[in-house]
Formats: sequence, structure tokens, C-alpha cells
Amino acid sequence: MSPRPQSGREFVLTVSCPDSAGLVHAVSGFLVRNSGNILESQQFDDRLKGRFFMRVHFDVSDPASDLDGLRLRFGPVAQAYNFTWTLRDAATPTRTLIMVSRFGHCLNDLLFRGRSGALNIEIPAIVSNHRDFEGLAESYGVPFHHIPVTKETKPEAEARLLELVRDLDVDLVVLARYMQVLSDDLCKELEGRAINIHHSFLPSFKGARPYDQAHTRGVKLVGATAHYVTSDLDEGQIIEQDVIRVDHSLAPGDLVTVGRDVEAQVLAHAVKWHSESRVMVDGNRTVVFR
Repeated sequence: MSPRPQSGREFVLTVSCPDSAGLVHAVSGFLVRNSGNILESQQFDDRLKGRFFMRVHFDVSDPASDLDGLRLRFGPVAQAYNFTWTLRDAATPTRTLIMVSRFGHCLNDLLFRGRSGALNIEIPAIVSNHRDFEGLAESYGVPFHHIPVTKETKPEAEARLLELVRDLDVDLVVLARYMQVLSDDLCKELEGRAINIHHSFLPSFKGARPYDQAHTRGVKLVGATAHYVTSDLDEGQIIEQDVIRVDHSLAPGDLVTVGRDVEAQVLAHAVKWHSESRVMVDGNRTVVFR
């Protein structure tokens, strides 16, 4: 595992903009003027769209260079080159609210990875429409909020969720097998900061008992997709996908086990990359600096 970033000394800058000459020089020049030393730099030039993307992880040697000061001084550079940009302290954990229903494998995996330091996240709350994992939340010392959802109470339930997001200063909402469709208004409110995970078979099976459908059809691949939440159901920008090869010897229950493993791993990757500012949205797709 890589050393943890030093708070107040290591920062991550991301930029995207129309492609033009001098972009890398503009960023590196800013870093030189502000005692910055590049620790990691990645860039992508989308020639089809004429857009440029860059992520820079750097440290500073000047004790007077803090986050607010760096943001203030980078503003004129960003304006000159029409940058869309973020600048954050690399050590600051992403405050992540997790939502779950009755399948707890992804929740359990995220809790463990967060506790062990594999993910730079802080989990201020778990929200569920059932009470199945209240004990698991308690074992990790994470507040559990039971918010039942019915057709009649959905507006009130979503209002309560948004209240938690605001009151707890949540950066990211993760739907860790949360089996409720979010309203269009809520999706827009959480745009770019909500991640969902779902199975993705080839072919795709919708509705109840997808693994039984997959077994009946004799699938050879079981997979999962992590994507941002949008108002178009399961059509958000894809962050990560993976598949595992299976065969005829696996019973439906075995497919469930395999599927849950890949779902947990794919979601963990997506949360990690988002929390480290490695994911940049580009229209209907993402640029991921792994």
C-alpha cells in the first residue's frame, strides 16, 4: 500500500479544457511558482473531441502554501486557459454515505476497506430501507438510518436523505445494492457524486432472480458495472466494469457468490478512484486516471 498523503502538504489538481498549446506548461509553471513538486502526473488528449484532461498529485515545500491560497492563485491561470478544475488536499477523506437494502456484500466490503485504510473515505452514515444491517453498522460504529420507502412515502424519504447529505457534509453517496429507483430530482441533486453498482450479464437479465435467468441461459460471463447515477436508469457514466468467466458446473447459488465478489470489487475500485479525484466526467463517458 502506498504511503498516506501528508495533510496540508500534498494536493491533487484536475483540469479539463478545450485542447490548445501550452496547457501542461501553464500547470507546471503554476507549480514551480508555488514551491510545488510533482509526485504523479497523468494526462489525456481526446483528439476526437478536442479536449484535454490532466490530473496532478503534488506536494509543496513552502509551509505558507495552503489549500485556500493555492486555489486563489490558480484562479487566474484557470480563467486564462478556460479550465474546469478542482484542487483538493490529497489526505482529506471523502465523506461517503452508503445506501443498502437487503444484500450486504458491497456494504461489508466498503466498511472493511474504509476501516483498514484501503479507501480514503470517512463513512458518517448508512441509510437503508430495511433494518437487516443495523447490527453491522453498529459493529463499525457507523450511525444507521432506517428510512422506509413506499410509493406514498418516497418524496418524504428522499427529502430525509437529502437532509442527511447536507447536514453530514457528504461528498459521495454510494448505492451499495440499494434496491430503490431514485427520482429524477434526486438524481439531479446528486449529479456527479452518487455511484451505483449492478450486475451486468452478457446478455443482460432484468427483473427478479437474474442469476437464475443466467443459469437457465447458460451464461459464460458474470460481470458488474459501477457508474454514476443519472435520471436515465442504469445509463450513467461508467467508471469501472469487470467480468469473471463461469461454466455449466456452477449452480445458481454459485453464480450468486461469484457475482457478489465481482460487484464488491468493481464498486470498491470506483469509490477509490472517485475519492482520489481520478475520475473525470466527459459527457456520457468518463476519463479514469488509474
